[in-house]
Amino acid sequence: MSGKQPFTQIANDGTSRTITRAIVPEHPVAIEVNGLGYAVMMATPADLADFVTGFALSERIVADAAQIADLDLFEAPLGWIARLTVPPANAAALAARVRTRASDSSCGLCGMDNLEAVHRTLPLVPASTIDPAAIFAALAQMRAHQPLNAATGAAHAAMLCASDGTICLAREDVGRHNAFDKLIGAMAHGRLGWDNGFALLSSRCSYELVEKAALSGCSTLVTVSAATDLALARAAQAGLTLVSLARSDAILFPPSPEMVLLARS
Repeated sequence: MSGKQPFTQIANDGTSRTITRAIVPEHPVAIEVNGLGYAVMMATPADLADFVTGFALSERIVADAAQIADLDLFEAPLGWIARLTVPPANAAALAARVRTRASDSSCGLCGMDNLEAVHRTLPLVPASTIDPAAIFAALAQMRAHQPLNAATGAAHAAMLCASDGTICLAREDVGRHNAFDKLIGAMAHGRLGWDNGFALLSSRCSYELVEKAALSGCSTLVTVSAATDLALARAAQAGLTLVSLARSDAILFPPSPEMVLLARS
């Protein structure tokens, strides 16, 4: 679904040539919940039903995908509109959250309510018994499941991996958070669980990705690049195994949860 554009490629010896490259799509997606404007996300407009469902779960708008009564998608001249209908019981808390979000500035987190939201309690995930050999097996298959990135060089991927490292499902997006939301949404639509498997992401790991993993019941999160200190601390609090800097020659397991939490205190 990527378009193509011409570019001038200049080599380090000073020669140049015209080449045509695929461009990754990045469009605004306005998400409305029960008639309230909740968020505008920049995303790749593929698998949008999966994306919006996963977003609703990750944002704790709903606790289960079955709580989404309707999900309608509309293509508008300037982007996409996603309209969700959730139970009335969710409406009061949702309206309060929308008012808080309306006060957000470009820093992304402003005000005590938002600071406290970063440290909301996460559910404890099931214990992980991941075999490092399974992670290396998944890494070896990873590129074969990234067609959009192969075409554009600008897309992230999130993958559901079985306990032996087989990649069972993958989703791509220009945004790393969006790719994970798409995967979580696709799993919900397909009634798929983690089943002692793990998530493999093509990105660095910030705290939001840990939250998405924990809320989806994932025990092990593997990321190609490094994790932040807050991501490590949140993972330790949830009992989630966070494997980072996962490359074909080595992977990095975190220290014990007690040591991670002590380092953050």
